[in-house]
This record gives sequence, C-alpha cells and structure tokens, in this order.
Amino acid sequence: MSDNPKNTLSPEIIDRIRQLEAKYEAMGQNLLSYLDGLLYDDYLTYWDYIKLDVLLNLQQPITPFKDEQVFIIYHQITELYFKLIINAQKEITDAETPLAPPDFAKYLQRINSYFDALIKSFEIMVSGMDKEQFLKFRMSLLPASGFQSAQFRLIELYATDLQNLIAAPMRHRLPPNATIAQQYEYLYWKQGASELATGKKTLTLLQFEKKYDELFVQTARQYAHKNLWQTYLNLPDEQRHYTPLIGQLRLLDHNANVLWPLMHFKSAVRYLQRDPQDIAATGGTNWQKYLPPKNQGIIFFPQLWTEQEQQEWGKKAQTEVLATLRQS
Repeated sequence: MSDNPKNTLSPEIIDRIRQLEAKYEAMGQNLLSYLDGLLYDDYLTYWDYIKLDVLLNLQQPITPFKDEQVFIIYHQITELYFKLIINAQKEITDAETPLAPPDFAKYLQRINSYFDALIKSFEIMVSGMDKEQFLKFRMSLLPASGFQSAQFRLIELYATDLQNLIAAPMRHRLPPNATIAQQYEYLYWKQGASELATGKKTLTLLQFEKKYDELFVQTARQYAHKNLWQTYLNLPDEQRHYTPLIGQLRLLDHNANVLWPLMHFKSAVRYLQRDPQDIAATGGTNWQKYLPPKNQGIIFFPQLWTEQEQQEWGKKAQTEVLATLRQS
C-alpha cells in the first residue's frame, strides 16, 4: 500500500500552500482566486515564452537581396547583447550597497563574455554576405547607420567619465571646468559623423542627436559619480588592488575600445575599400578616420594603463587585422 494515498496531500505540498497563503494574505489577496487562475491557465510553451513568432517576424528587408536578412539579423542580435551588457553594468552602478570586489569582477566578467561573443561572431556577418549584394542593398539604407546605436552610447556613459569619451586631439578645445553639456558636444563619435568637405554634421548625426541628445545628457549627469570607473575609484584603497577586478576592467577597455571597433573597421575594409577610391559609409561617417581605435584614443579606465600602452592604443591589434585581410 502507498504511503501517500491519491487523495492525501503530501506534507511538502501543504507546506507550499501555507507559504503561498501567507504571501498573498500579506498583499491583501485571496489565494483561492490565484489557484483558480492556475487551474484554468494553459501550460506555458517555449514558443510563447520567448515570443518566437514575433521574433522571427521582426526582419523586414526593404530590398529583394537575400543577404539583407543576414545584415538585419546580425544587428538585431548585436542590440540584444548590448541590452545584456547594460543590464550587467547596472548591477554594478545601481547596487544599493557597493559591491565587494569579487562581485564587481563577476559582473564585469559577464560583460566581457558578451563582448567576446559579439567580437567573435562579427565574422559571421563579414564573411556571410555577398559583397556585391551588400554594396547594392546598402544604398537603400541611407541615411541609417550602425553609428546610430543608442545602446552602445549608453554602454559608454555607464562605463566612464564623459571626459574620457572625448577624442584625444579634441580635448584641448574644452574650456576649463567644462559642464557635462559642454563636454557632450565634443564626444568622439560626433566628430566621426561630420562631412569631410565642409565639417558639417551629417543627416545621420542630426537624426541621432534629435532623438537621443536629451537621454544621453541626462544619463551622463545621472552616472557622473556612479559609472563603472567612479564605482571602482570609490572602493577602499585595499579593494582597488584586487587583481581579478583590475584584469576585468582592462579587458573591458580592450574589448569595447579596441577589438569591437576593429571588427567594424575590418568589415568596412572588406566591403567599402576599393582602390584607388574608398566608398563612404551609409551614414556618411569617415570610417577610415573614425573606426581605427588608435586615431581616437578612447580609454574607459586610463589610469589602469601605462603611458606607453596609451600611446600605442590599438596599434598592434589593427596591424594584425590588416595582415589578416591581406592574406584573405
């Protein structure tokens, strides 16, 4: 004979019911109503949970070229990874109490794993599209550009002080004690979307500023004293010397400001460079000047790098990328 007859509830189930009853009573709710809802509710399915039908219908090409789907899907995947990066950043910056160095390093490791996946998978798009197809369908995308990724700009603002996002050659133009609004006007990516001949802002940049300027300046103010860099600097002296934490911060710097832009540079060289004349990027950005990390010198955590490392920022990695392209 069974120790648990069919009509007898196990002690574990009774215990869970009591816990649920206490939970809903504390909220002024009736457990019985929720049990009725559970009784009539259907089983959850994988496709409903991740909204699979919606997800697979988010790709809406605007040309007949098949490889445009590759382009769209990869950029959508990229934005989802950016969302994961931001979520992990906020676990650090928005923590109610300062994280201990091991926990700080744990979330940084997550961020670096997301960047690692993005960097490695970029080759899928670079080698996964027919060059002639891309050069044709890209003309239908004007003036849209990957430059207009607001999430990546937020990643930068959550990572470091605004002054560290100003291209090294432009920093001398800032007035002493410049406000956040003044610094914002000199951010490196704004310089990358100016017309070569006139220096005027491209339509791509004007659209981007119109939609996101207010959000970016507000975020810069909100995180001026609690971005990743400031969070690190506010740790007690002995905690700032935690080696795994320093290692993850340096790795994030290298991933975000060297390897990631170099993947775009590699793609641009493959698709847009034609001797004797280079093709402009869809948003009108001067990619030859804008994408190489050594030209901008953007470093989230400058004090974690030696002077020589800063002077040679990105040079070795860029040389390796160009050597790979010459061999392909």
